Amino acid sequence: MTLWHPPITAQQSQLFPEEDSPAARWGMDAGKRALDELFSLTSQYRSGDTYHNLLKFVSRFRRYAPYNAMLVHIQKPGSRFVAPPSRWMKQYGRTIKPDGQPMVILQPMGPVMFVFDVSDTEGDPLPPEVENPFEVHGGKVGGELQRTIENACRDGIRITKVSHGSQRAGSIGPTSAKGQVRFLTRTRPAEVYLDVPLRYEMLLNKNHAPESQYATLVHELAHLYCGHLGTPNERWWPNRRGLTLNVQEFEAESVAYLVCRRRGIDPKSEEYLSGYMDEGKEVPPISLECVMKVAGLIESMGRDRLKVRKKP
Repeated sequence: MTLWHPPITAQQSQLFPEEDSPAARWGMDAGKRALDELFSLTSQYRSGDTYHNLLKFVSRFRRYAPYNAMLVHIQKPGSRFVAPPSRWMKQYGRTIKPDGQPMVILQPMGPVMFVFDVSDTEGDPLPPEVENPFEVHGGKVGGELQRTIENACRDGIRITKVSHGSQRAGSIGPTSAKGQVRFLTRTRPAEVYLDVPLRYEMLLNKNHAPESQYATLVHELAHLYCGHLGTPNERWWPNRRGLTLNVQEFEAESVAYLVCRRRGIDPKSEEYLSGYMDEGKEVPPISLECVMKVAGLIESMGRDRLKVRKKP
């Protein structure tokens, strides 16, 4: 997988981004982002083995978005299945133990919600979905591939499938070509399209299996939404140009690992990340905030019909 990028300066080839780059300015604001502040001020996820354990946990905790799964891991790493008290009672006939440990996660369309792990509940026997929540179903990509391609159009991404050799998976980069892409905004009661200015070109190898195409698609979108190519609007995703290639690839491979493994697909990302997963090795200075949020965004692109981007 290849990423288009401007020429690398000597400074960018070092561990940290160029001093006056957008990436450096982003890094200086880490205190405004809870996960990045955690990453920069503690050693909790800086070592390769602890980071690998985090990725494995989030990839198995598929009932909640990656960001929320990480919040659970921070508060109670041994959690197996979490739910709010009302759901435990209504759906499973179980109550919270007096000494149960509440955990805080983000609530859709709201501020926060409190959840409890199954180990903090008591009552009716547990159903299979709670007894074995990490069981993988699927392993094949279905409509996610096409839905993700369609949703990418809302950001001006034109995705073309081309015939490449087996060793070339895909690429993404900004384009100076004039044109538009058609974003399917609604399917019922009738299909409605919106013309979006063309901003990026992505190539996918049509000779690869759908699962490999999906892994490549996720990887290249991760480069974009992590801000490695800049942004047309910082309200949509950040501008983090100037990061070292090492950091860019580590973030994109982490996103691909999470999204694919949560679908039951084994991506090649694990081969790349494995070089950092030995005990004692340190993870590059990545943005955990970006990795988790981008993984959640790309998951939603394969699951939902996304809304039109709001203009500034």
